[in-house]
Amino acid sequence: MSVAMKVQKPKIPKVLMPFTFEELEDNYITQSILEDYSVQYNDLARFTFNQVIFRNVAFVEAQFEKVELVDVIFENCDLSNLNMEGANIHRVEFRNSRMVGTNFSDATFRNVVFENCKLNLAAFGYSDVKQVEFKSCLLNNADFYECAFDKVVFEYCEIEAANFSGTSLKGVDLSNCQYRQLSASAEHLKGCTVNQEQAIGFAKMLGLLVKE
Repeated sequence: MSVAMKVQKPKIPKVLMPFTFEELEDNYITQSILEDYSVQYNDLARFTFNQVIFRNVAFVEAQFEKVELVDVIFENCDLSNLNMEGANIHRVEFRNSRMVGTNFSDATFRNVVFENCKLNLAAFGYSDVKQVEFKSCLLNNADFYECAFDKVVFEYCEIEAANFSGTSLKGVDLSNCQYRQLSASAEHLKGCTVNQEQAIGFAKMLGLLVKE
């Protein structure tokens, strides 16, 4: 059975002020919008973004460690290979964005939606993930090692060869996701919902002989 929940949406005011990183005087940005821009080699570690929209923005070799994102929307952005280790991400939406190889290790997620995003090879290891939805995302070879999941939804995602080792999948519904194999320990599969074909795959992964 899938988890019934309602993810809180970002609280964005109707009027936002345009900004560029060259104009910034401190590391706190609020009620602002950045569009059609390339952020290159900027050190944004420990910055706070509150009520901000990023639209058509590419982040190139930028540093986002321990960044705080509250009430933020990323739309049609490229955050591939961005280092967001230890980030605090609350009421944030990632829409139609590319995050291949992005490092979310040891991050905290609350009320976050990833929709139509490419997250292949993304790293979520040791993250605290609560009330998060992955909708129609590519998560092939993504790493969820030793994560704490609470009310996490995967809806029509590709999760081929994803790593869930050490992460409890209790309450997680994978039945409409696509994969041939993934990594998960037997004790952490209890309470995970899968379809019949996936169940046979898990049984084989655990060394059971399945008569077909």
